[in-house]
This record gives sequence, structure tokens and C-alpha cells, in this order.
Amino acid sequence: MDLTYSDAHENFRQDLRAFLRDRLPEHISERVRLGQRLTKEDHEEWHAALQERNWFAGHWPKEYGGSGWDPVERHIFEEETARAHAPRVVPFGVAMLGPVLMKFGSAEQKAHWLPRLLSGEDWWCQGYSEPGAGSDLASLKTTAERDGDHYIVNGQKTWTTLAQYADHIFCLVRTSKEGKKQEGISFLLVDMNDPGIEVRPIVLIDGGAEVNEVWFKDVRVPVENLVGEENQGWTIAKYLLTHERTNIAGVGYCSEALANLKRIAGLEYQNGKPLLEDPLFAAEIARLEIDLMAMATTNLRVVSAAAEGNAPGVESSMLKVKGTQIRQELNDLTRLACGPYAMPFVSEALEPGSNVKAPGPDYAAAATPGYFNNRKLSIYGGSNEVQRQIIAKTKLGA
Repeated sequence: MDLTYSDAHENFRQDLRAFLRDRLPEHISERVRLGQRLTKEDHEEWHAALQERNWFAGHWPKEYGGSGWDPVERHIFEEETARAHAPRVVPFGVAMLGPVLMKFGSAEQKAHWLPRLLSGEDWWCQGYSEPGAGSDLASLKTTAERDGDHYIVNGQKTWTTLAQYADHIFCLVRTSKEGKKQEGISFLLVDMNDPGIEVRPIVLIDGGAEVNEVWFKDVRVPVENLVGEENQGWTIAKYLLTHERTNIAGVGYCSEALANLKRIAGLEYQNGKPLLEDPLFAAEIARLEIDLMAMATTNLRVVSAAAEGNAPGVESSMLKVKGTQIRQELNDLTRLACGPYAMPFVSEALEPGSNVKAPGPDYAAAATPGYFNNRKLSIYGGSNEVQRQIIAKTKLGA
């Protein structure tokens, strides 16, 4: 990105680059570069390394144990870690639940849960979507009935990312059927080790199983695990989703994916010339690069507003739509650039420690699985069709 940075920001960039050279494990960066699947231990090792510098949740305010990064530092962190092939920080704890607790949690909840998020003692997943309640999230049916000092939770969540690793889940649950459906929802913190919880993997089209079904049968959850007030969870849900949608844009990821696409297009030939010299293909790359530059600028504006205590508004929907479009188009062009090498789809080659190797150059192995997997981007976090409706109603009055 052709942005102007202050001396302090450039010093931060150089410090971060030195850290990545010294502390990013090579076996992890190599798996990221090749598009291989990461283990829970890979994520935990990287999170622990970041926390040595207080960078695991660097965007958190200093009063809660973060580094108080400004928006430009957050942008630089995402950009440089993506360039170095570092894993993206798993967002459910530090990027989603953390801000929710800071804004809506009680003093006791903040004191208990925030330090555990920073230390990595707890691994969180997100219990929002259900069968029949995806984009229409307010139609959720998982219930939490009050029984003395506990809620009794029954129901099902689906598409729960990395639930197989999680020991806690933050859930939207129905605590009342009175009034509008949005008015009877509460936000509850649940221990995944409690009796009555079952996790079932969902195998995706790329052969991976990063998402799951989570079933609840008479799960007893202490009342003190309610965040905010009972039946006021929809406000919290919307606040969290704006942060999630901004994060989905993935400016740093897109920047590295664009650089990787250019590298591949320089190595693959068509009609005796590098694909990068083909006018039509080069025009597609240029169009995406322009879109990415515009998105990066918008992302900085939104993150700046969030740093001042303002929840991202309709801009988060704009970023979600445009960011997912760019990422999917980058995946598509990368697959096309790999040509016939992208045809063999060897899912086993992406498993960590696998001795199976896909035919062709190493950069081609993940091209088709990456394309398949990221078809989900325009659906999760609120489908792009719904985001366009939000934009139209908010900005156009449609």
C-alpha cells in the first residue's frame, strides 16, 4: 500500500519485522505459505510468542493489558504478519469477546475473563449460527431457561469454527419468546467441558473440518456468565458482528495474496510469455489492486473510529462485502494462474505432517482448496446480500 507513515510507525514496522524474523517458527510460516492446515499447537505457539511482546491483543487498551495500538499500527501488524506468512490471530477471544466484555461485561467478568484471554488459558469459539438462523440470526431457537442460579441450555449451533479446539463458547440464546424476536435474546458464556455438550465435525468441500455442529442438552450455565442484561443480547450481538465484519475484510491477507498471485503469474507462461505480461490478465490484477488500495483506506477510517470508542457502522458492512469479493477474486485468479497444476485436488497434502505431495509446484497445491474454502466468505458473518440490504436501508433509506 502506498501510504505515508510517521517515523514512529516506521520504527514499529522495523521492530515488528525483526520480531517476525526471530520469533515466527519456520515450520508454522511454511505451513501458512503452502496453505496447509494448522494444528491447535501451531496457533498456541504463535499466540504465546506474540504475547511475549504484548502483541497478542496489541489493539486492546493498555488498561486491560493490551498495547493500545493506534489504527495505523493495527494496519501495519496485519500487513507485515501476512507478508511473513504468520497465522492470523484466532479472532474469537481477543478480537470478538474481548471488546464485548470491555463494553458490556461486569467488573467481575472483566477481571476474570480478560487476563485468561491474554494468557491463552481459554480458547473460545462463537455460538451464533443455527440451522434456520444464519443471516436471519434473530430467528435462533437455542433456549436458556432460568433455574435458580443457573440457565438450562438446549439447542444446536452450526458452522462453529474451530469448536474442536475450544474449551469455551460465547452463545446467543433465547431467554424469552415475548415481543419481537430480537428482544428475547441473551449473551451467555458457556464452558465446553460441561456435561451435555457434543461437538460434531462438518467436512467441507476442500476436505477440511474446521467447522462443527455444537449440540446442547440440559447444559447448566451459571447466571453470572450472562453478559449484559437478560433479553438485551441483540445489542451485544450487533456490536460484535460489526467487529467481525471489519476483520473479515482481511486487508493484510489480501495484500499478501495479491503479491503471491503476481509471483505465480510471473512464473507461469502462456504463449511463450509470463502470464503477468498478458494484457487481459494484467488488467484484472490491476483492477483488484486498485480496489484493494481503496479498501485499505476505508478500513483505516473504520478502525480509527473504533479506536475512539465508536462501534463501526454501515462501513463494516461495506468492508465485509468488498473485502470478501476481493479475496474470492484473488483466489479465482490464483487458481487460473496455476493452470492445469490446480486441477489435481489432493486434500491430504494439506494436512500437517503429511507425506502426501500434490503434483506440480508447491504454490499450486492449495490453489483449488483455497478457492473452494473461501466461497464461504460471502456467506458467513452475515451474507453479502444481507449486508447490501443494511447499506441500502441505512444510507439510501431504501
